[in-house]
Amino acid sequence: MIALLRGIARLVAFLLLVVLAVCALAVAVASIGGAGAGGFGLPGLAELVRLPQLADLVRGLFEQVEGSGGAQAVPALAGLGAVLVGILLLVGALWPRRERLVRLEDGDEGTLAARRRALGQVAAALAEQSRGVTATKVRVRPRRGRRGGRLEVRAVHPRSSDAKEVERQATGLLEPLTDPFSLKAKVRPRLGESGARVN
Repeated sequence: MIALLRGIARLVAFLLLVVLAVCALAVAVASIGGAGAGGFGLPGLAELVRLPQLADLVRGLFEQVEGSGGAQAVPALAGLGAVLVGILLLVGALWPRRERLVRLEDGDEGTLAARRRALGQVAAALAEQSRGVTATKVRVRPRRGRRGGRLEVRAVHPRSSDAKEVERQATGLLEPLTDPFSLKAKVRPRLGESGARVN
């Protein structure tokens, strides 16, 4: 839920920045034009975007909400909905992001855990020692509520290297990391571009 709110907050923030940039550009162009060039200027820009009509519309909305002794249902609900959406966007933007750690060992003295990025870098360094591997990309997936996880390793190799041999060697080189810590490694060989360096 928080991840969804965070994504929506980022999208809304990006769209608001785009709108703000366009408005600033329009104001800058109108300011350069001046007020005397056939109505092209800040007053002309205000007329173009119908600011007086917008002010009347907002004033009418406020009068509707305050009118007849009590708040009208539809405008009040719309205002309440806007407030709730704003609160949800703030929660999505400001909620601290908690990084999921990979639990490697649980014991009486505590838990040994590692960050996914650091564990991926170790796995990449081990897999790149395979003969013929030119590059690697590692994705680490921790298990929920349990120790261990999965290492998905994409190993790039040239045409001169056999894919099965690359997979076998890389899997063997990862065993010092995977065996003690209940990690499962899946090596996917991938053919690289011609001219890539070979280890």
